[in-house]
Amino acid sequence: MQVHEIMTSNPTCCGADATIQDAAKLMADGSVGSIPVINDTGEPVGIVTDRDICCGAVAQGKGAETKVSEVMSKDVLTTSPEEDVEGCCDKMEEKQVRRAVVTDADGKCCGMVAQADVARAASGPETAELVQEVSRPAKSGCC
Repeated sequence: MQVHEIMTSNPTCCGADATIQDAAKLMADGSVGSIPVINDTGEPVGIVTDRDICCGAVAQGKGAETKVSEVMSKDVLTTSPEEDVEGCCDKMEEKQVRRAVVTDADGKCCGMVAQADVARAASGPETAELVQEVSRPAKSGCC
């Protein structure tokens, strides 16, 4: 099975100069917990999550006008639509992330694949392994 078979195509994205309030509204409107952050040409430069907004901004007393670039994760895991889901899962496990940005041949964001997508499509053991590895205690937390 390939990533394009389980990914969310054409995800809602924002730019690095968007405010965290703008990003939060996009998340609420789309009922999602993360949004790829892209540059002017559509290439991913980060990813912002509801947790980034909560722990990286609100908990630190930053206001709604804080730029996404101040709280986003810049180390974005990317995958291609043609990659095997198993390979994508291996990368997610290694980096301990719950989602990857899918990029096309030009490096532009064309989708998202999340742990939940894998859970819906993969076998029980594969899903269990991904959840276990991604959920290992991190070396440091934000809160």
